[in-house]
This record gives sequence, structure tokens and C-alpha cells, in this order.
Amino acid sequence: MEHAPIPPTVKVVILRIAAKLSGRTTEGEFLKRVSSEARHTLVWLWPTKTGELMTSSDTPPAEERLSPLHQAHLDAGASFTDFAGWQMPVRYSSDLAEHHAVRTAAGLFDLSHMGEIVVIGPEAGAALDYALAGSLSAIAIDQAKYSLLLSRSGGIVDDLVVYRTGEDRFMVVANASNREVVANELRDRTAPFDAEVFDESDDIALIAVQGPASLDILRSVGAFAVEGGALDGEDFAERLAALRYYWSLPATFDQHPVLVARTGYTGEDGFELYIAPDLAPSLWNVLLQAGEAHGLVPAGLASRDTLRLEAGMPLYGHELGLELFPAQAGLGRIVNLGKEVDFVGRAASEIGPEADARVLVGLTGDGKRAARAGYEVYRTAHDSQAADSQRPIGIVTSGALSPTLGVPVAMAYVEPASAEPGTELAVDIRGTRFSYTVTALPFYSRKKN
Repeated sequence: MEHAPIPPTVKVVILRIAAKLSGRTTEGEFLKRVSSEARHTLVWLWPTKTGELMTSSDTPPAEERLSPLHQAHLDAGASFTDFAGWQMPVRYSSDLAEHHAVRTAAGLFDLSHMGEIVVIGPEAGAALDYALAGSLSAIAIDQAKYSLLLSRSGGIVDDLVVYRTGEDRFMVVANASNREVVANELRDRTAPFDAEVFDESDDIALIAVQGPASLDILRSVGAFAVEGGALDGEDFAERLAALRYYWSLPATFDQHPVLVARTGYTGEDGFELYIAPDLAPSLWNVLLQAGEAHGLVPAGLASRDTLRLEAGMPLYGHELGLELFPAQAGLGRIVNLGKEVDFVGRAASEIGPEADARVLVGLTGDGKRAARAGYEVYRTAHDSQAADSQRPIGIVTSGALSPTLGVPVAMAYVEPASAEPGTELAVDIRGTRFSYTVTALPFYSRKKN
């Protein structure tokens, strides 16, 4: 049975009905159970409006965990690493070159391993107010907000970015390793509300353009447009330039839906673009071509890690975890104890951590030996509490030789008595203690125009 080619901006509401009837909760999972012929028949029935969910017609099996851009990475000679079960590019050329490109020009990242969980319904905002630590019902349409999913004991289940894409529609972006946990927790916590949760991760690809040249690169792409705007992209370029940090712009790429957000994880200006997986290779190639004159290069996860470290941005599993309160990580402001409604983890958050609980600090070293995750932190021998210098008072969570600053930097959890900026400490690096100084985060801040 043959089907006439239909633009990928179409999908079916019947998928949700079918998914529920089959006992499943997402369209992607349902599509995996039907034949290829039935999949194409179902997926192309009804049109999708800009801003609604985007569904790929060929969702790969979950066990493969390959990005829709995997072939593009192979063609570019990328080296790969396993990240939360995904084969993702760790580098294309060198970590240093890719890091410096983002700081001075732009880098292109594939972040399709991230989880996208959509919450829809008349009480979606109220449901998220209960499920998460922030006030999500208060953000405007097209606005984004950084938030936390807490356990009932106050620990961090995951850190998230939440986009409000409609009056009754939110997209929650979770870390790849926590996608299923976050989706299940949201389903459980929103059950009393008039709202539904759909894990759309397999149906959304994510590409990021980060760096000082990112705005010029995106504005030069004529294939972008805003709904109802000029086809040449002029309206898009104007809207994009005016877009504020942590706001998003529903747009089209080659007349197909794309959500463009001014967000990122590098400490630079930049954008993250959410698009259907089957359109991701085309968008990737167009951005590479448009960015060539601006110095843009494809960048892997290794450079993304050193970029976020310099910017003092926490990474789940390193600076964040179930055993840690947000206040210990310097994220106490994210937990909105002032909101009138209850939320999961509120009671524990009001009590907070013990007075002597370790807190997150920045560390800067003198030489060239980088502290790495897991290395122990000590007081120095000439500290006023020298007798206590043989007892570890902290542990490094992330560390590297900063490509931008040229010195070792690290983040670590240390006892509160040793957390004051300027405090001299020592890090045990393979049996030898090296001097480090507590430094206020972030290590690097971009110059804003």
C-alpha cells in the first residue's frame, strides 16, 4: 500500500486514544507496536498546528538509543561515548578547539538524548505547582523557567527546564538519565488534577547553537519564519533578536514546526531548537553551512562539560542528587516556599539540611594539576585547625583545567566552616595534596552587550 507524500506537520489525535486503549501512555510507544504500513497511515491523518507536539513517522526502538543525527556525526568523524544509554558525540576534533569556538564564535550541539515530557490540561499549571518546587502556573506563554523535582524528603530527583507552550500546555525538559523517573513522577503527582502527561522524548530532537555568534547565525537562515510572518524570515530575525533569555519563539523551519528557545548550558548566549527527529538532519546541515562564515563548529559533550563547569552550572549526578538539598547546591532560591499551595518536598525543604551539611563551592588551583570528581578535599596544614588537616572535609564533584582561564577549576562539597571565598584548601590528587582556593561561582561570566 502506497501513500502520497504528506508534510511532516501532520499527526493524529487518534494516537492518544489508541495509546490509552492499548494501555500505553505515549504516541512513540504506541507507534513502535504497529506495523510500518499502519504507522504511516496513522501518523499522517490530521494536521498539527505550530506549537503542538511533533511526531516522527519512524521512531527507532528505544534500545538502540541513537540520535536522529547519528549518521551526521559519523560522517563528521565524531568520537562517541555512552551517555545514559545513548551513543552521543563526545568530540569531533579536539575538546579545546570546540570549547574555544563556543567562547569566541559558536558551537553546534546535538542534545537529542534529553527528555521532553509534555503536561496538558486545564489544570496543568496547578499540577506542576504541586509536582515541582517552583511556581510554574505563574509563567507566561512562551516563557521558560528552571525548576527542581524534589523527593518527599527534600532531595533533588532532577533539575529541569519548563516551557509554557500554551495556556494549558507545558513542556518539561529532563536530563537523559532521569527521563523515565521524571515522567513517572509527573504522572503520579498530577493524577489528582485535570491534566495528562505524555513522554514525547522519542518524538522530539534537540539542537543547540551556543556562542556569541549564535544570534547572527540563526538570523542568516532564510528557512526560518514565524507563524503568519514573511516567508523570507525577516520577521523571524526581528523576533529572534528581541527574544529575552529564558523565553521561546514558536516558529517554522522549511514550513515545519520548530520551537526556538534562548536557553543553554554553556554560559554563553545561545539557542536551543526543538524539532521533529526526521527534520533534524536538515536543520543540522543548514546551521553548519550558515555558521561556517562565523566560525561555528560541531561540538561534543566533552566541551559542553568544561563550558558548563566554567559557568558554575551544576550537573545531575555530580553536583545534584537525591541525597542533597537544593540549599546545599546554592539553589535554595529555586524552591519557592512563598507559594501558597503545597508541593512535594515542601515540609522537608522548610526544615532544610543539617547546620553542618556540606555546601557547594568553587575551587581554583595554582598549578596545572586538575582535581577530578571523587578527589578528597582537606584543610591546609597551616589552617587554624591544623590538627584536623588529616580528615577530609569535602569531595570534588567536577573538575578540569579551564580552557578559558588556563588554571584548574573544580566544584566541591565542603563543610560550611571551609566554604568562605578565599579559604585555602588542599585537594588530594593521586596521593599528593595540591593547593586550591575557594572561589565564588561562576568562574567565568560572558560580557553582555
